[in-house]
Amino acid sequence: MALHPTVAAVTNRIIEKSRATRADYLRRIDAARDSGAGRAKLSCANWAHAFAGQTIADKLTAMDGSKPNLGIVTAYNDMLSAHQPFERFPGVVREAVRQVGATAQVAGGTPAMCDGVTQGRPGMELSLFSRDVIAMSAGVALTHDAFDAALMLGVCDKIVPGLFMGALAFGHLPVVFAPAGPMPSGIPNAEKSRVRAEYAQNKVDRQTLLESEIGSYHSPGTCTFYGTANSNQMMMELAGLHMPSTAFVHPDTGLRDALTAAAAQRAVELARTGESRMADVIDEKSIVNAIVALLATGGSTNHAIHLVAMARAAGVLIDWTDMDELSSVTPLLARVYPNGSADVNAFQAAGGVAFVARELAEHGHIHTDVTTIMGRGIEAYFQEPSMVDGQLVWRDGVKESLDRDILRPASDPFDKEGGLRLVQGDLGRAVIKVSAVKPENRIVEAPAAVFETQEDALQAFKDGKLFRDVVVVLRFQGPKANGMPELHSLSPALSVIQDKGFKVAFVTDGRMSGASGKTPAAIHVSPEALAGGPLAHVKDGDVIRLDAEAGVLTTVGVDGLTARPAAIRSSVHAEGSAWGYGRELFGAFRHVVTTAEEGATVCFAFPSGAQAHTDTPPDPNLVDRTVDA
Repeated sequence: MALHPTVAAVTNRIIEKSRATRADYLRRIDAARDSGAGRAKLSCANWAHAFAGQTIADKLTAMDGSKPNLGIVTAYNDMLSAHQPFERFPGVVREAVRQVGATAQVAGGTPAMCDGVTQGRPGMELSLFSRDVIAMSAGVALTHDAFDAALMLGVCDKIVPGLFMGALAFGHLPVVFAPAGPMPSGIPNAEKSRVRAEYAQNKVDRQTLLESEIGSYHSPGTCTFYGTANSNQMMMELAGLHMPSTAFVHPDTGLRDALTAAAAQRAVELARTGESRMADVIDEKSIVNAIVALLATGGSTNHAIHLVAMARAAGVLIDWTDMDELSSVTPLLARVYPNGSADVNAFQAAGGVAFVARELAEHGHIHTDVTTIMGRGIEAYFQEPSMVDGQLVWRDGVKESLDRDILRPASDPFDKEGGLRLVQGDLGRAVIKVSAVKPENRIVEAPAAVFETQEDALQAFKDGKLFRDVVVVLRFQGPKANGMPELHSLSPALSVIQDKGFKVAFVTDGRMSGASGKTPAAIHVSPEALAGGPLAHVKDGDVIRLDAEAGVLTTVGVDGLTARPAAIRSSVHAEGSAWGYGRELFGAFRHVVTTAEEGATVCFAFPSGAQAHTDTPPDPNLVDRTVDA
């Protein structure tokens, strides 16, 4: 089927507005490619240092001078359940590439925060900034310039976006992403939500809540709800950076190990052929495919921020208008918690990634004329892996959903539109995730209750002050104010208010968890309050209208909103967000970070008055080394 005209129009607009930045990016990447293989530029002393810790066999392979060396960038730690399996991946990778006459090394590690641990805690104020730290850490790892390809080991919220951004700085190399997979299913998500709501109302004790949470998050692997981590995996598949249908295979299985080995060997093969360098895989079309994959599955709102920064790393410029227009024509194919009751394991069993890829391609919702790590075209991603007699084989995925309560074809979707919408008005621009919000709850007009901290809002809930029609406004939560933490701790309270029959909405310049669901929430309001945004002028009692259907976020009956004096953030709050729990180390980030719609990033910020850099070709003295010491 021909490409949908709206997808074509949005793509063409992105190409046009990205013309200068994309050309600059490709020029720099081409210069890196043309300077030759990294190992050819290293002196004997450099090379000896690089392999000093390797086995004798790997040293002999490296001394050949023509065998590819694969750089592994790992986000391993064993507090993050999704990343615990990565502890043993380097061993699997080294053995796999030895079988094809190559070597592999852990080039470096990156941080990997668990938002489940820091949710509602001060450490959450470092969460978003950790994405850029991860990008920088990946850059530090690969800047050794001793690698012919890279394998990125990451799964969770900021980690994959950060690895993606960092790897694109080395876009002259082929880069493959290898996930670890989800944990087995625990207690039903609906039951988990019920216990959380009852705890918020003091109906169950802390021990009951703890037992419920442990029943949900119980083993190595990704959490099984469809939040930011699993949205990452869907996007990496449709962007062409995974081996096909590897996202939702459980850790510590023969199939997972085989897929990890295959990913490493594929990276080596691409290094030898010079095909599918990351700069060619990630372009305007693949970015659009990633956006559509997110929208078609009701993915995380966090990617309204991350995708902007990820695309910018490839010289591609996107904004929320692009996402909104794509969402308006993208069918919602999946119902996975919090957009439904099923988890990602049930989603995969019903047809999973391969089914979604085929449906989107065959109905003209994604570009098929793309480059992936599998070669030209998207068709490889219609396949699924399995083990037959101990060997990894690929077969066509199912063409019919095996459970239409979880997964539907594009011809009969859950909704004719995707899960994300842009809302705007005199309060600024924001995004709202509607895929989990029932139609009758998508329009709220009510008086505002304004707060400066999540704790103050929760205390008002506990004191019974919010049991009415209300729009809860939480400001001074943007990237410049305090790093833009997720505010998921408010979700159970807001759900309780809604369940009691009141009209309730949430408006903030902060973020919500990728797992947030049924309460309408206009988030990422931009510009943020601290940067002079209209939220700073809202008062208690002002009537606010949030209309997700019409794309409206505005005050009602308020004349001269921004002519009012802006609220001043309390000194206690300002000082509290400036130090403690490592926050003092990120003062410079808060100072230069871009807006949420610009990706909330420091990686592409320039000092005041400075102009974007224009790189010159590499110094020939560094390309053709004449001093071998």
